Amino acid sequence: MIEKRSFDSLGAFQNDWLNAKHHFSFGHYHDPNRMGVGVLRVWNDDTIKAGAGFDPHPHNDMEIITYVRKGAITHKDILGNEGRTVAGDVQVMHAGTGIVHAEYNLEPGETQIFQIWILPDRSGHAPGWGAKEFPKERTDGFRTLASGRTTGETAADALPINQDAAVLGAKLNAGDEVTYTIGRDRKAYLVPTVGKVEINGEVLNPRDGLAVTEEEALVVKALEDTEIIMVDVP
Repeated sequence: MIEKRSFDSLGAFQNDWLNAKHHFSFGHYHDPNRMGVGVLRVWNDDTIKAGAGFDPHPHNDMEIITYVRKGAITHKDILGNEGRTVAGDVQVMHAGTGIVHAEYNLEPGETQIFQIWILPDRSGHAPGWGAKEFPKERTDGFRTLASGRTTGETAADALPINQDAAVLGAKLNAGDEVTYTIGRDRKAYLVPTVGKVEINGEVLNPRDGLAVTEEEALVVKALEDTEIIMVDVP
């Protein structure tokens, strides 16, 4: 089963520096039919103005993956981790037993990110943070960006997460077609950042979401040049 969630139907929050869209219930946005997919709990589409960002705040017992779509995000936490992650790259924070961090857009223009929260496989993991650069041209199907999977396709250079889940990305040219085998016992959620795509017969525009359950495989056809971010979860 697949369920399209159009960009216009997403939850929203806006202030003087942040324009956020919520694929699942988050903050003041609550929809009992959009509480997550499997262990995936949050998918926020954030646009952050230059010179602004999230002041220090705490998290615990969550795997928080940030995919930068435009600009860059600068992270700093109480463990002494600090880094700047640019468009096309990924950072992972293990909130674990507790961490306080800040994220700022220190760039001259706006930054756009997907922030994805996945429940860990257990509580009490040690907190931590890491980031990784990835090839900017990925036209050979889905590449694993972050993963804690012990079965199925994994990638040795993916950022580790504490869950049997994977975050994947694909850049496709118009006319390309790829198939991703997920298995009926797993779930997925995916969003094209740019370009129109067709997935198992459903057409998605940029920043639409697609919730996937009980599907053996996903056939992805690029109707335009596109980039897709997907989460594969139990």
